[in-house]
Amino acid sequence: MPMCRIFAATFKKGKVSPILKIGLKRLEYGGYDSAGMATINNGHLEIKKGVGKIDEVDKQVNFESLEGRTGIAHNRWATHGYPSVTNAHPLTDCTGNIAVVHNGVIENFLELKADLIEKGHEFKSRTDTEVVAHLIEDEIKSGKDFVDACLKAVKKVEGSYALAIIYSKEPDKIVLVKKESPLYLGIGSDGNFASSDPVAFVDRTNLMIPLEDYELAVITPYDHKIYSLKTETEITRKPVQIDIKPQMIEKGGYPHFMLKEIFEQPTSLYYAINIQKPYLEAISELMNRSKVNFLVGAGTSYHSCLAGSYMYSKIAGLATIPVVASEFIQQYGNTLDPDTSLLLVSQSGETADVLKVASYARMKASTVMALTNVVSSTITRLSRLYLVQQAGPEIGVAATKTYTSQLLIHLLLALEIGKRREKISENEINEYYSKIRSIPKIAESVLKDTDQKIKEVAEMLKDSSHIFYLGRGINTATAFEGRLKMLEIAYIPSSAFSAGESKHGPIALIEKNTPVIFIAPNDSSRKVILGNIMEIKSRGGKIITLGNAEDKELKDVSDVYIGMPESEDIITPILYVLPLQLLAYYTAVLKGLDPDKPRNLAKSVTVE
Repeated sequence: MPMCRIFAATFKKGKVSPILKIGLKRLEYGGYDSAGMATINNGHLEIKKGVGKIDEVDKQVNFESLEGRTGIAHNRWATHGYPSVTNAHPLTDCTGNIAVVHNGVIENFLELKADLIEKGHEFKSRTDTEVVAHLIEDEIKSGKDFVDACLKAVKKVEGSYALAIIYSKEPDKIVLVKKESPLYLGIGSDGNFASSDPVAFVDRTNLMIPLEDYELAVITPYDHKIYSLKTETEITRKPVQIDIKPQMIEKGGYPHFMLKEIFEQPTSLYYAINIQKPYLEAISELMNRSKVNFLVGAGTSYHSCLAGSYMYSKIAGLATIPVVASEFIQQYGNTLDPDTSLLLVSQSGETADVLKVASYARMKASTVMALTNVVSSTITRLSRLYLVQQAGPEIGVAATKTYTSQLLIHLLLALEIGKRREKISENEINEYYSKIRSIPKIAESVLKDTDQKIKEVAEMLKDSSHIFYLGRGINTATAFEGRLKMLEIAYIPSSAFSAGESKHGPIALIEKNTPVIFIAPNDSSRKVILGNIMEIKSRGGKIITLGNAEDKELKDVSDVYIGMPESEDIITPILYVLPLQLLAYYTAVLKGLDPDKPRNLAKSVTVE
């Protein structure tokens, strides 16, 4: 799911703000950097917003003091601009008559903003969303009515959006627009609703209408209408019944946050693809200019650095050194100088070991850059440049969607650097981007197609005393990450190695029925890993292989075979880790463990 949530409601009678607050609280799992509401009262907008979780903001501003029967609300996970009152939604136009809340990413907002500024518009925030309010303002000034103005304005926007828009001059009307971000109408007897997730209005009505991409809806207290953005014609669609139990609300219907976040990866990958290009280009320029490049992370983030090092080498011809953060200063501290750059990777941006490296490298005048999921984190303040990976909040302690987003951003950086170093042609770049754009859909099919098989493998492994994970090349990192997930949440002792290292010691531990998981895509190491499989099989190991669905030879030598789609070598770590995440999750659940709260672990390690 995307990294913010929106809620809108319009009633026949009574204040809307208490209902908006309840719904927003239910949507807090989608973002908690800031929150805000706007209502229409006596022909004027009333807005209250602030930084922090909803209860914290409510104490500051008292949301229920807002008057009016029509309103919109938002909680935010920052991707453009730091969490601040100014950047919090709702955002308004120059006149203060139009308010917008948005879930998604507007890809062409910089171009739109420049054009609007040239026309005389004044911007208050650093968000991508504010351009929508100003675009609508322009259309209304040209003589269009509210709904038509929204329709024409949104046609200029590229990217993804779930939008809720109100206009003080038409106080009973809310315009909703959807493309690639979820948006649902709630059809009630005392009013109508719209939200990123029907959990926001589940206690007010059991009837909803899911909006489809390129659709615009208008709700009033008395009716609703849906239009096609493409044809501008009205669409008729019957409401369906909602079946959501109250205990499922926070987790979006999933039993655990971890499973929810695993299945959110098609969306989080989409957002990673649409990361802000200017910052991507700026970091790639600094890495290209540096004589030495280090990739630094801890745990899962280190594994992304390890996989990333293969990407930078293969695509850009750039040597990078992946290093575990806790060892960096002792191992490489004395080598740092102004010609050295460090790309620090930390989901939270608060990892103590990574922050210590950042401070040390700054003292050595090295270039410090960061990749993080939290725009307001400490790492962003210590870095010369940073990228926000846009995966949305990750509640489960074991990293899942943030890992695959990190991998994808390493890949995008590698392409940018490869272009600068002229190591890759324009045609090759276009081919890569075509394949990259298909990743979210392929990830969705992998999760769906392997889910049942992985449950069966988990049943087989839940009582194991030890599990081995083996991969080669770039998927050595996948083996390490799969093993870490099993350790973290299922507490099964596990080891991971490059498969080529198995006969240099680890093979001595193989006994009859020892489970060995091979990550074996159809890449340049396919033939040699087949030999590694045969070595383990001859010692009695139970072979579980992830490989190409059409690879009959690998299938024949495996005890359990999990077929995967054909994909580019460099993309396989993003896809092949998905079944391993599911495997750890289902194994933990079968053992009666809580995968969201593994013992002795915290989401962010803020002490050394």
